[in-house]
Amino acid sequence: MTHVTERPVSGQPENGNRQLWTAEGSTNRRRTVTYADAGVSIHAGDRAVEMLKDKVARTHRPEVLGGLGGFSGLFKLDTSKYKSPVLASSTDGVGTKLAIAQQMNIHDTVGIDLVAMVVDDLVACGAEPLFLLDYIACGEVVPDRIAEIGAGIADGCRYAGCALLGGETAEHPGLMRPDEYDLSANGVGVVEEDAILGAERVQVGDAVIAMRSSGLHSNGYSLVRHVLLGQARLKLDSVIEDLGDQRTLGEELLTPTKIYAKDCLTLIAECEVHALVHVTGGGIPGNLVRVLPKHVDAIVNRSTWAPQPIFDLIQRKGRIDTADLESTFNMGVGMFAVVSAADADRAMALLTGRGVECWHVGDIVEGTGQVHMLGHHTRG
Repeated sequence: MTHVTERPVSGQPENGNRQLWTAEGSTNRRRTVTYADAGVSIHAGDRAVEMLKDKVARTHRPEVLGGLGGFSGLFKLDTSKYKSPVLASSTDGVGTKLAIAQQMNIHDTVGIDLVAMVVDDLVACGAEPLFLLDYIACGEVVPDRIAEIGAGIADGCRYAGCALLGGETAEHPGLMRPDEYDLSANGVGVVEEDAILGAERVQVGDAVIAMRSSGLHSNGYSLVRHVLLGQARLKLDSVIEDLGDQRTLGEELLTPTKIYAKDCLTLIAECEVHALVHVTGGGIPGNLVRVLPKHVDAIVNRSTWAPQPIFDLIQRKGRIDTADLESTFNMGVGMFAVVSAADADRAMALLTGRGVECWHVGDIVEGTGQVHMLGHHTRG
């Protein structure tokens, strides 16, 4: 974060006794209306930024120039490393998963979700995530809360290997409640032009490798809240036996999104990868179809894995049709890799060695650009 607008303590000058500026000709004969009276602070945000400096610094790569506080972040791209570099960019947010975090007063995980949504979109085309800039809009700048959010963003950047280059925190009194906030971020990556992944590389005979998700990730939470907290009237602090591990519903719903960026970059370097698919809104069929040329189909065999119990809980409580469930949630798969058949075993061995649960979920066959979900999920 490069800038935060904040609220000084009422009746006291900002930054102690130091007067930052004065208007010529002003007098102190009567109290004037201040920005703080309108609900916007200048002091608390400095504390939040100060609390985050060490965390942000640990995300910096050698290409980062300068530190926090500038009007822009600077990143010196070493073009000598590339023959024909192409920049990739992605923008995303966390969605209504934030409502769960705000209800539970837990704010140190949603930053990881934010980074995951951006960097795993970048790596899907083969790009290495370079840096990320965040935006936090809130009703009131509370330093500890902003620091928790920012710490999660910094953690996510470290997991992805990208720099947290800067950002903005904006206070919106009157527009948002004091305890309300929203997050978004923009990320930039780089990929060689002749190494861009996508539908052009996918061919008949390729293997489709699934990588397990950590849970719901950050999609479909409007439906989750409608079904579980609305229709079923479940409480976030209740322990749901079906979820196992004595986890409360709230803890399950706030499970951070898994970040696959480094694992996928290693996979690209070691195996013949033709496409990567980040499973977000639209679920498995809605995202896998995006990398299919018109002359092939993708076969996905449901019997090769068991989704986490949270998906079954949502389906049962909401009486949701399987097709609707699969078009909304990741169903236990956060990322697909489409690889050459000859490299399928090697790809799975590499991912397993990196601690990523994966399996051969299906294949690419002749067709018309469609995804076919076959069979039934295993249980337990």
